[in-house]
Amino acid sequence: MIAIVYPQFYGVGGIARYLDSFLSNLPTDHPPIYLITGNEHKVDRHYPGVEIIHIPLGSSDLNRFSLFVWGFQARKTLLQLYDAGKIHWINLHFPPLIPGLFLPKHIPIVLTAHTTYLGMSGRYYAIKHFDSQWSNASLAIKSYMEKRIFGLSHKVITLTEQGRQEVLAYGFKGPVTVIPNGADINLFTPDDTVKKNIDVLFCGRIELRKGSRAIAELCKNLIAKDTTVQICIVGYGEDEAWLKQSLIVYPHNVVMTGKVPFSEMLNYYNRSRIYVSTSYYEGLPGTCLEAMAMQLPVVVWDFLFYRDLVIEGQTGTLVAANDFIGMTDTILTLLAQPQQAIDMGKKGRALLIKEYSWRTLAQNVLKVFQK
Repeated sequence: MIAIVYPQFYGVGGIARYLDSFLSNLPTDHPPIYLITGNEHKVDRHYPGVEIIHIPLGSSDLNRFSLFVWGFQARKTLLQLYDAGKIHWINLHFPPLIPGLFLPKHIPIVLTAHTTYLGMSGRYYAIKHFDSQWSNASLAIKSYMEKRIFGLSHKVITLTEQGRQEVLAYGFKGPVTVIPNGADINLFTPDDTVKKNIDVLFCGRIELRKGSRAIAELCKNLIAKDTTVQICIVGYGEDEAWLKQSLIVYPHNVVMTGKVPFSEMLNYYNRSRIYVSTSYYEGLPGTCLEAMAMQLPVVVWDFLFYRDLVIEGQTGTLVAANDFIGMTDTILTLLAQPQQAIDMGKKGRALLIKEYSWRTLAQNVLKVFQK
């Protein structure tokens, strides 16, 4: 009997999609689950054996004050459920951090740490790959909050081995289980009848830690070597204006879509030949998983969070971070050898069906609460 705590369930972010996939693939004999969430962008959703409890966020703008109020109300709800004997566990998903500060100490907590600020700030790496968007003072406060939440937690789930190592770097002494993110194979099914008119697809948040500046450099290198290459960048973020200005001189090669509905992503994947990411940090590499489910070969920087997913020469290629010449040559070679790209894509989808199916992953998550 589990209470999941996450205030932004109806958003389009990675954690919201993770939770939707988890709840959609629960086994029929799963224990009762309560999802405590906010009402922002609320839509009608139902899952067998799951009760959704809405606590208004109090503001259309998600800010610290509204999260403090929401976290306090969530605490009251958790205490009521526990006192009534309806829950034995709390499952907190972060970020955001603030709701975790209000969790009752006497109810066992499993924390699902999708990201950490150690990783998102770039401080996890020995080499600096990007500038942090947070000041030193802000990071000190966030680190304190994270450590406090780790101190309340009995167990932690991370989505990658890198995530596990980040958690251990905070001094957490309890068990840490790595259970990867998955992709909905039934939803993300390739359609071979769709014409492929995008050579290189980038998708995700356009931010420094997601490699927004590296995208610009890579695009320039690709166009310099192949003036006909067609590149599509799907996404939005704080560095979007800078990236658009950097690539404005390539109107015949580069399309930037901005924010698009999740329902339109299938079309972009179907139209694409190769998925590329220059991201320096991923908590749950969701778009890479989706692309592989859509039978796209993937070319990414060689970071720990990709290594179990991207098998070198089989499902894609790992390129040393910031080796723009190497990544450019790898992409153009795959475009020149379409059969190799197709074979990689098929192997990628087969890997996801075998090891990243949400039917299996949902059961693995539930086992953490049984131990």
